Amino acid sequence: MLKEIIISVQAYIHAHRFIMKNKLWKWIIIPGFIYTILFITGIVFFWQSSNAAIEWILMTSGVRNWLDNIQNNWLGFFFVVGNIIFRLLTLIIYVSFFKYFFLIIGSPVFSLLSEKTNSIIENKSYHFDLPQLMKDIMRAIGVSLRNLLWQSVYLISLLILSFIPVLGWIVPIVASFLDCYYVGFSMLDYNSARNNIKPSESMDIINHHKGMAIGNGMIFYMAHLVPFIGWVLAPGYAVISATISLHQARKKSIITI
Repeated sequence: MLKEIIISVQAYIHAHRFIMKNKLWKWIIIPGFIYTILFITGIVFFWQSSNAAIEWILMTSGVRNWLDNIQNNWLGFFFVVGNIIFRLLTLIIYVSFFKYFFLIIGSPVFSLLSEKTNSIIENKSYHFDLPQLMKDIMRAIGVSLRNLLWQSVYLISLLILSFIPVLGWIVPIVASFLDCYYVGFSMLDYNSARNNIKPSESMDIINHHKGMAIGNGMIFYMAHLVPFIGWVLAPGYAVISATISLHQARKKSIITI
């Protein structure tokens, strides 16, 4: 798995050179700018609504008054840590749902970008095929909805575990890796669609090469640590690097799609 993660991470470097060489900036900037506007709007709404919701829960449950009157420093400490963990997990859940929303509305651009990247790598002429594009879009939407369902099941389970002292502290880490896997899965699946691989078969292949998906998703989210610029670049770079990483993995006989 580590070798696959390294290939996916290195693919982002190759993706940058690839974009520069082939002048693909319009494919990166336009959808990235739309993504950034939606992301900022969503984060502001989430932060305001989540703060209000958590405070309402604490007040109506009586936990806030209990904490104000409690004299045990250890219990107070565990509550503060638990509160931070819970907020981090809810943020991860929000970002996860937002990701699927954008993957669905951005599927036409991402399908075209993946196809264009592959045609350049393999030195083939690029032909726009509307019927095939519509098939790829519907497939991308179906994969996103299926992944959303499964990830929701896992995240709800993790949300319950987050209330357990100490054990719950590792929950955000597990949830982060889970989200990295699913965003990478979506980016890699565009290549499966292009090769006419069924969604169920694509899921089996990617499950056997989780490192490819996790590595792609890790850099996608790390890019968000760079305000605005990272947000703009992250989606397009993720699609291109997924295609490049699969090309590299095939050359090394690591993966067959």
